[in-house]
Amino acid sequence: MTIRVVAPSKTTWQTEVRKAGLLDRALSAAIAQCYTLAENVSAGQRVPRGATDSVRRQGLHGLKWAGVVLPMAFLLLVNFVVHFLLPSIAHTWWGFLLLNLLLLAAVAIFSQVVFALIERVQEQLARLYEELRDRNLELARTHAASERLVEQLRALSTASATMTEDLTLEVVLQKVVDLSRELLGAQYGALLVRAERETGWFLTSGLDPAQRAAIGTLPTGRGLLGGILTGQVIRAPDVARDDRSVGFPPNHPAMRSFLGVPIMYRGQILGGLYLTNKLGVEEFSPEDQDVLTLFARHAAVAIENARLYQQAQDVAVLEERERIAREMHDNFAQVLGYVNTKTQAAVRLLALGDGPGAQEQMTKMEEAARHLYADVREAILGLRSPLGVGRPFLGVVKEYLSRFSQMSDIEINLDAAVAETMVELTPRMEIQLFRIIQEALTNVRKHAQATEARVRVEENGQGWLAVTVEDNGRGFDASRPVRDDWPHLGLQTMRERAEAVGGSFRVESNPGQGTRVTVTMPLRRAG
Repeated sequence: MTIRVVAPSKTTWQTEVRKAGLLDRALSAAIAQCYTLAENVSAGQRVPRGATDSVRRQGLHGLKWAGVVLPMAFLLLVNFVVHFLLPSIAHTWWGFLLLNLLLLAAVAIFSQVVFALIERVQEQLARLYEELRDRNLELARTHAASERLVEQLRALSTASATMTEDLTLEVVLQKVVDLSRELLGAQYGALLVRAERETGWFLTSGLDPAQRAAIGTLPTGRGLLGGILTGQVIRAPDVARDDRSVGFPPNHPAMRSFLGVPIMYRGQILGGLYLTNKLGVEEFSPEDQDVLTLFARHAAVAIENARLYQQAQDVAVLEERERIAREMHDNFAQVLGYVNTKTQAAVRLLALGDGPGAQEQMTKMEEAARHLYADVREAILGLRSPLGVGRPFLGVVKEYLSRFSQMSDIEINLDAAVAETMVELTPRMEIQLFRIIQEALTNVRKHAQATEARVRVEENGQGWLAVTVEDNGRGFDASRPVRDDWPHLGLQTMRERAEAVGGSFRVESNPGQGTRVTVTMPLRRAG
């Protein structure tokens, strides 16, 4: 908001003085000071206290000296005429009478002119004084409004940062309506967000649970809210008197002033945000409307980010379901089939009276059941160690390694050579990398016959995150296909997981020298 005060030019003031019949010198100082004060106000400076009084005194001071000098000059002129030009007339009675009448007339005329001019100058100075005072007050109000705007923008910046602290959609939506109400000082706030395949969300702020429950059916997008959802910005001093209002349901709290803006992202209307009952004043101001509109732009970005994150999480959930189904088929079902085969073999051997052979088959079934039990516990452990919002990746890995070590009796150490806060992975990358670590450790438990394993997480300095899982087990010839009596997901599955998110996978192993699995993924730096 900019207020420009136009100062009167020097030429204008000089013209007015000449019209009044005064000498420029008599009021030149006062006029110059008046012009300076007007220029100061035009430049946005406050008028110093007492400055206009100084102008008034200086102008009257000039008139006072003019009132002394001019009569004295007139008297000297009269004396000069009487004594040097017309001495004979001055010594006659009629000359004396004429001279005094002339002096009286001159004094009367001079007095009338001088006091008329004094009054005129005083009126001009008074008008200038009032104008400067009004402009100074207007400047003070503008300064106060600017300070309020700066404070609102500072609060807007803080609110925008707060909205992005969490990526859970419903948490972000609630923050949007709460922060907007606090930002503009409103009693109530509400946010309606559309959803393609759902009923959407309607969140409120300022209503306690009892008030919200008493309202019953929530708004669906009619009336003023319907106008907002078409892209309109609506500011109304009284909701009840607005032609677009459709009224309130029973038990709805009283609402008067209204301000609503659409939530738009790249031309698409995501929803509508509105506030009611501006605290402390009768209605929302145009400045409030500008601030809420700007806030809505930040809110739209935060909402869209939360939506994308939720979509990524949904994709991760679907992939996790597929993984569980694949494990049940490739692992559990095959183990159960193996147990069924051994059971049939044991039954046949018992029928033939081959007790030792049946005992051997039973021992293999017992071992299979023990492995299956370990697999089930491991699968449950994986489900209990989910990645999600607010859970750091390394923290989840560390927790999983601790539980896996207790369950498998294998000592597992985590060597993190990168700070948790310095790197970020996309949600899909986190899921895939975590599953690769799980599968690598499962292979260590099943096949390596290892007593110790190490997981190392580091950054290679080129924007890639490298995770290595190595053990001190029996190893194998990595150049040949891996064969084992026990079904497992295999190295190919881990390779596919890494490549699905733009990463790479490498296996290093030799018989008797353990195995090292290395996966690398591109990372993005936080901030």
